[in-house]
Amino acid sequence: MYYFISILILVVSVLLGLIVLVQNPKGGGLAANFAGTGSQFMGARQTADFLEKASWSLAIALLVLSLAATMIVPRNISEVGVQDTQLREQLEDVNQTAPIDFQAPPPQDNEE
Repeated sequence: MYYFISILILVVSVLLGLIVLVQNPKGGGLAANFAGTGSQFMGARQTADFLEKASWSLAIALLVLSLAATMIVPRNISEVGVQDTQLREQLEDVNQTAPIDFQAPPPQDNEE
């Protein structure tokens, strides 16, 4: 279920980005292509309204999906995987080795 919601979030994000890119902040954008000589020909105003409503709807859907994803994210895994076990063994090996003694390098003779 978590993966399904993650895919939905990705799809909604891409659609929201495309709709925002189609819009023009000065009222033109896709609607300006249909307007022609500045009249409301072929429902250009309805196109701008549709893009605005679509962007708000997708933004709200993205918010809801994000909140849903945080509620159902898998938190406690009862089975320890092979990779987890290997990492724990490596960490235990590192912790058991003696600490490295960092000393200053021996002085060098400058006879030149």
